[in-house]
Amino acid sequence: MKKKLIALSILIVLSLSSLFLIFGLEEGNEKIVILDAGSLTLPMIRLKEVFQEEHPNVEVILEGYGSVDAARLIVEGGKSADVLAVADYKVIEEYLFPTNYSDWYVIFARNELVIAYTNGSRYHDEINRDNWYEVLNRSDVRYGHSDPSSDPCGYRTIMLWKLSNEYYGVDVFSMLNVSSERRVVRPRSVELIALLENGDLDYAFEYKSVAVQHNLSYVELPPEINLGFWNCSDIYKKVNVTLSDGKTIVGGPILYGFTIPKNAPNYELALEFVCLILSDKGRQIFDELGQPPLSPALTNDVEKVPEQIRTYVVPYSLK
Repeated sequence: MKKKLIALSILIVLSLSSLFLIFGLEEGNEKIVILDAGSLTLPMIRLKEVFQEEHPNVEVILEGYGSVDAARLIVEGGKSADVLAVADYKVIEEYLFPTNYSDWYVIFARNELVIAYTNGSRYHDEINRDNWYEVLNRSDVRYGHSDPSSDPCGYRTIMLWKLSNEYYGVDVFSMLNVSSERRVVRPRSVELIALLENGDLDYAFEYKSVAVQHNLSYVELPPEINLGFWNCSDIYKKVNVTLSDGKTIVGGPILYGFTIPKNAPNYELALEFVCLILSDKGRQIFDELGQPPLSPALTNDVEKVPEQIRTYVVPYSLK
């Protein structure tokens, strides 16, 4: 009888252990969810690897979206996230601040717009920073960008076209902002990469880091229009884009930001993850992937930033 009881006890223990494994309830097994911009995909994968080496019992779940869509998922869709990392810090300001999901952000990296292409792109041996809009306007050329109402790279592309009007003395915006089979729009800019690589697209407006990470050729554009330089802020703010939800975004330098939503399920782990972003190791990862990190990072309000990351940041004003 005693042997039967022991066997039954062992069976019960094994069954419970199996259930814990199946449902992810094993002691010490935790997870954090990171919502990140598509152009942050590769850096975030590298950061995830480093983080999980240091926290083997923590699962890091990366979910990539257009930055505006990611913010809307939290605010309107009830999406639970531990960290929101976006390609435009203003997305946090515009969507999370008014709804009280956050009251701070940290700006940690910069970027600039380029026109990406491959050796199979039509007229790739002709295009340059002076004639790109003429090449894109040719009847046999297909160009693409992301959706302005979903992805900052999309509304920044529209800003670039508007800035080009004054810079080149040509109505570039009207030339390219047309409904045509030659103009391809996707929710996220990274979705255009496959179209470039398989020849379905000749040119795409992308962040420089994305072009570098995917080994694409690209046209570097003048600082006055590429939205990549602090000293051109007064030029950039002359243009704006109104999104489908009625929000108007004013032009400015391309600056990436993150925050931890107030309802983050795993706040302490989220804090450790963002500290990794700001650390020497994190900055090295961004630098290696063609996305210049900011050191020190910038913030809207040092007093509102969690104490653990205050040593990494300084206040700023670009208004």
